[in-house]
Amino acid sequence: MAVYNNRLSSAEIGGLWATYLQENMAVCLITYFLHHNQDEEVKKILRHAFDISDGHVKQITTIFTEEGIPIPDGFTEKDLDLTVPPLFYDMFGLSFIYSMSRMSMISTGFITTSVVRKDIQELFVKMIQEFSLLYKESTTIMLSKGIYDRPPMVPYPKEVEYVEKLSYLSGFGKKRPLNVAEITELFFNTKRNYFSILLCMGLLQVVKDKEIHSYIEEGKKISEKQIKTFNDIFMKEELLGNISTDMEVTDSTVSPFSDRLVVTLFHSLNAIDITLIGHALSLSMRTDLTAYYQKYIVDILVYSAKGFDILVDRGWAQEPPHAPSRRDLQRLK
Repeated sequence: MAVYNNRLSSAEIGGLWATYLQENMAVCLITYFLHHNQDEEVKKILRHAFDISDGHVKQITTIFTEEGIPIPDGFTEKDLDLTVPPLFYDMFGLSFIYSMSRMSMISTGFITTSVVRKDIQELFVKMIQEFSLLYKESTTIMLSKGIYDRPPMVPYPKEVEYVEKLSYLSGFGKKRPLNVAEITELFFNTKRNYFSILLCMGLLQVVKDKEIHSYIEEGKKISEKQIKTFNDIFMKEELLGNISTDMEVTDSTVSPFSDRLVVTLFHSLNAIDITLIGHALSLSMRTDLTAYYQKYIVDILVYSAKGFDILVDRGWAQEPPHAPSRRDLQRLK
């Protein structure tokens, strides 16, 4: 491997650190889905996803080792129990790859815009390409199996139109129809929350810790509120709402995952959820939509803080690399 004289910047260390934890967790979860999945098409994409994430973990480990940076404490086989009955049916594994690759394209894209050292930049550019291919493969299989719900269709525009009145922004009282950007964000926010509800349903059957069980239950209610809000908007606009996927949760009551893995997964999902709702807020021009998005960002921020408290209280929260306290260093002994 090439030797680089430039030290890693804070952005590069932070991006690598966050990606290591994300991909290490992905390896653990994909190992679980691979163990139980019986569908050959889904198993093929699961193997591909495993190889991608496992490769990222190894590459970042090499970089950290060469730079003398401690490797984050990741998840191992101790966080999985492959002997218990499956918690999800085969198609949930495919939904997982679809959701994770979509979210990873977005989060990795943010990191890529802040890294400049040649080897790190090349690594993250390659990651985006790999996640994009994984996303393409997952949507192709979902379409072939009839489980991909496409966004609502609208007529093609016949001419370019300009906004003539400030009432374009109004979302209360008399309001204009949704534009295509707003429809897209409503649709994918709803779709993501259906996935979250299925995940919560399964975990609520198996998690025995009362505090974590209550935490998951609260997350499920937040997702249900978002789905109702966004689907109600679709119905009023006569665009129809999202249709939930078929039940993908078994009747197992024994957890295959450690509590640490479960809470860390939720903490990671909360972070990307805040990012995606913020993106939806930036693209929405109707005031009713912006009010809903602002409300749900606050709800998820409060909810995320509760999850972080659990991680800290249980000794599961790893502190990212940080700047030194110059005041402490300058203090006379």
